[in-house]
Amino acid sequence: METSPSSEFVVQFWGVRGSVPSPGKETVRYGGNTSCVEMRVAGKRLIFDGGTGLRMLGKSLQPQQPLEAYWFFTHYHWDHIQGVPFFTPAFVEGNTFHIHGAAPEGAAMEQHFCDRVLHMNSPVPVKSIQADLKFYDLVCGDTMTLGDITIETSPLNHPNGAMGYRVTWQGHSAVYCTDTEHFPDRVDENVLQLARDSDVIIYDAMYTDEEYHSAKSPKVGWGHSTWQEGVKAAKESGTKRLAIFHHEPNHSDDFLDQIEVEVQDAFEGAFLAREGMIVSVI
Repeated sequence: METSPSSEFVVQFWGVRGSVPSPGKETVRYGGNTSCVEMRVAGKRLIFDGGTGLRMLGKSLQPQQPLEAYWFFTHYHWDHIQGVPFFTPAFVEGNTFHIHGAAPEGAAMEQHFCDRVLHMNSPVPVKSIQADLKFYDLVCGDTMTLGDITIETSPLNHPNGAMGYRVTWQGHSAVYCTDTEHFPDRVDENVLQLARDSDVIIYDAMYTDEEYHSAKSPKVGWGHSTWQEGVKAAKESGTKRLAIFHHEPNHSDDFLDQIEVEVQDAFEGAFLAREGMIVSVI
């Protein structure tokens, strides 16, 4: 039986890579596009971040226009905004996007988006944007609602800051928790609060513990975590499923296959995010 859009709660991954796009023969199965995740909840479309995966999401949406969507940014490093100028629905009159995020101190979200996200060096004439863009300033820790959908936010441990999101509908929750670095002595309380008893957490596990603590090239202080720490967070928070996300650009498909074996041995509900993958939250 086909599920009606008003009764579904699914996550679809459009970009799962971190730092920089990594196309090539060694990244075909997991994908090389940077962070972009879509949630379809109770007939509403929620978009998280605008990495290069956003371009493919935009292509998939063209037959559904005119459309309305709610857009949420964790932060504004390149790999999370590179796809914005290539999001074709933004250039179509009649589409509406509600854009949420926390701008740097002293700036409003609309000003920051227009000046920094729609960058002057873009190869696309961003002045041609025809969609109706509506802007909303969030503060980490805010909770908002979209009808009967609740969206909680929390600060994450990342250079220049980042925001995590928890989306809850009819007692089910999906958590988008990327670009965060674990603490050496404990699981981050903000991560635990977001992930508490959730159905799935999408977690930044860019490195392995070995890479993170490498003697030659340690990644401590770079603002990212490991799959081993993701397992700790999943177990301690009581989440059902753990999506390993924000894959390191140099990690090949074969390397990620091995990580998935190891992470599933450590936590039964774990899996690696792949471009195009659809996960039901209910």
